Amino acid sequence: MKPKYKEYLKLNKNILIGFAASIAISAIAADYFSSQEDYLNTSLTLIVDYTVFFSTFGGLFYLDNRKKYVLENGQTDKSLLKSDLVKIISSLGISEVVYTVARWSLQYYLLLLNYEPYMASIISQMISTVIYMFTINLIIKLTKLFKNDSV
Repeated sequence: MKPKYKEYLKLNKNILIGFAASIAISAIAADYFSSQEDYLNTSLTLIVDYTVFFSTFGGLFYLDNRKKYVLENGQTDKSLLKSDLVKIISSLGISEVVYTVARWSLQYYLLLLNYEPYMASIISQMISTVIYMFTINLIIKLTKLFKNDSV
């Protein structure tokens, strides 16, 4: 398997594990905040979602990439690190905006339809995760985060 495909797989694995953790915790949070107004339940659940996702994803991403930027002499390859950080942060940033709009809107709509808060959270997060995965992989392809990537 080509190295760039391994990189895509590692990144997607980390994202999906992060979402799996945040789906479970967010559903619990949505249920916990069920006595709140729908817009407040949705907003608080989204905050919990982000906290769990970024904690999990960040830790896994670091573990997978901690040796990638170390040169043979033990120094950090700062130019490669800076370049990759700009690409991954911009990819995550754009994808997160799309995800946030989709997730918040869907959960709020489902709550208005009287879905149970935990179910509204799970459904909205699953649909938004699919949209997020498509968006982030497209942007990573366009920014050529993984070298030798032709558009």
